[in-house]
Amino acid sequence: MRLLGLDPGLRITGWGLIEAKDNRLRHVADGVVRSDEHLSLAERLVQLHEGVRAVIADFDPVEAAVEETFVNRNPASTLKLGQARGVVLLAPALSGLPIAEYQPSVVKKAVVGTGAAAKEQVGMMIRMLLPGAVLETADAADALAVAVCHAHNRAGILALALARAGARARGHR
Repeated sequence: MRLLGLDPGLRITGWGLIEAKDNRLRHVADGVVRSDEHLSLAERLVQLHEGVRAVIADFDPVEAAVEETFVNRNPASTLKLGQARGVVLLAPALSGLPIAEYQPSVVKKAVVGTGAAAKEQVGMMIRMLLPGAVLETADAADALAVAVCHAHNRAGILALALARAGARARGHR
């Protein structure tokens, strides 16, 4: 099962793709989608959206996971990051992929063992967990970490969804 992890950013959005089978994870690809800072915000958002759509078309994942935005001290920066995150979420949604969202601390805990891990620690653990990962930038490492986090958490999410569906079905009898 191919899982796509995304680390949204207006300047650089990281992406990472893994295959999960049973308890084994395998690196497939990773990279970044960059926007041109000399363009308007709208044009940059189009670049991010098209870049993520191209990754989805090239690698055909079955699910996506996106890192949640943390609130920055600068409201304008937070708003721009939120807009970037919106178009990054839109790309897999338009492709019909189920999307999970994870807080940065949950991702770090899943990969490193502590929610307060530094970016360097995340990159080091991703290299250990996924041999062959290129990790062009810390953003690509973070995106792979999101994918790994989702691989670890998706079994629980799936079980909960099935339980809810079963409860609804029993309630309609």
